[in-house]
Amino acid sequence: MRAVIQRVSQAQVTIANKEVAAIKTGLLILLGIEASDEASDIEWLANKIANLRIFDDENGVMNNSLLATNGDVIVVSQFTLHASTKKGNRPSYIKAARPEIAIPLYESFVKEMERVISKPIQTGEFGADMKVGLVNDGPVTILIDTKNKD
Repeated sequence: MRAVIQRVSQAQVTIANKEVAAIKTGLLILLGIEASDEASDIEWLANKIANLRIFDDENGVMNNSLLATNGDVIVVSQFTLHASTKKGNRPSYIKAARPEIAIPLYESFVKEMERVISKPIQTGEFGADMKVGLVNDGPVTILIDTKNKD
């Protein structure tokens, strides 16, 4: 599982000119799932993201987590996070999980994030043509891959 975590002061997802998700302060999480991902990846990733100390404290130092700030979350599925650009100029998405594998894992991740942060989160729509807008605060952008937990 790969996640791009962006600290935002606002973010929104639009599908067919209709806003389906919007938050103020919090995290926009772009989530890519590969076929070898499993339940243990979901639990580890949700806890890691919720506890990342990437929000400013009263001194302007990144010491606070999403949990400490009670920030909001949008999760957007993004299979292109598993693009391979090793050969040629056309990315290959062979490592990205097929929908029958990815959708249940995506839905489980959303539920686990809600459990960990004890509040509902918003999402895009799996497989939809989405327009994602955000104001990246900082900017702070972090990439996490559950296959590399160092």
